[in-house]
Amino acid sequence: MTTSAVRQLGEWAASAWRTRTARTDVPRVLTYIVTFRCNARCVMCDSWQKDNEGELDLAAIERIFRQLPKLHGVRLTGGEPFVRKDFAEIAQLTVSLLAPRYLHVTTNGFLTDRIVSFCERRDRSTPLNLLVSLDGVGEKHNEVRGQKNAWEQAMATLKALAPRQDELGVRLAVNQTIVDAESAGQYGELRDLLRPMGIHNQVVVAYEASATYSLSRETTLKPKTPGAFTTYGKLSREALTTLFDEVDRDTAAYPWPERLATRYYLDGIRSRLLDQVPSPNPPCVALGAHVRLYPNGDVPTCQFNSHRVGNLAETTFDEIWQSEKTEQQRAWVRECPGCWAECEVVPSALYSGDLLLRKLRP
Repeated sequence: MTTSAVRQLGEWAASAWRTRTARTDVPRVLTYIVTFRCNARCVMCDSWQKDNEGELDLAAIERIFRQLPKLHGVRLTGGEPFVRKDFAEIAQLTVSLLAPRYLHVTTNGFLTDRIVSFCERRDRSTPLNLLVSLDGVGEKHNEVRGQKNAWEQAMATLKALAPRQDELGVRLAVNQTIVDAESAGQYGELRDLLRPMGIHNQVVVAYEASATYSLSRETTLKPKTPGAFTTYGKLSREALTTLFDEVDRDTAAYPWPERLATRYYLDGIRSRLLDQVPSPNPPCVALGAHVRLYPNGDVPTCQFNSHRVGNLAETTFDEIWQSEKTEQQRAWVRECPGCWAECEVVPSALYSGDLLLRKLRP
């Protein structure tokens, strides 16, 4: 088959996938930040310093969820989501009202008893992906998380859940945020420590700043040029090359959907940091297939634009989704050169069809 024919086939498959996964102008994935409160003091995040603007109670969450369409996936995150004592009830409302095909929860793993209890008592009809943050080994992780017992607490959670994953219907993984050359250098050590537990560590590179976790209420951090990516800490070309090569080799053992998504992210971050090339760069689906919700009900534009288009505790979803203000922010999204935050990239790659198209390109 010629290169042209392969590309045409890829474009057709991507178009078919977009149709199969439904319209991209209505939400299919929700990222709900249930709280900005956090019991960590991470060096790369200001969430724990943010003023508490108020958190939706369960009745308000239920009213909002009843207005949303059924979703493919929901990510519950923070701050630290488990600091909310009603987190289990939030998760149950998510499953019963939004009917996601998967539930994704991120945690620093500090509150072991609460996290394990949630996994034991939750509605297991929906698969749970539980992602625990470990940014290095031992004291390095403590340093990044700003707590002297961060490593010990997170490891206690992993050890409690790892042997029970099948029993509890939980898929456990570690999220390793690379903040500097030292944490990059500990990727292999952490991988070797986790592998006997049946856990792998997925890698994301910390960016310099996030509008979502900025202390400013509404701010915009749009990249100046396509492919622009400024890391939080200093990372040499050698350190990045070694890290990316190791991760790429390790993904060969991942299940194919995860392998596809991981390598897509890895290709993008490698091209940006090593080659200064914005490839891949999928059309963004923020305020389309991907919607974000803040703790108080505000709907922001995206990870790097915290301007609110409305508040779902005060205004109906349909009114907000069809408003002039939302359309103005969608225009901003279309003009954005493109970020490379994994939480934005993966929905965009999936619902634009670019993930599949890239796989089929010669």
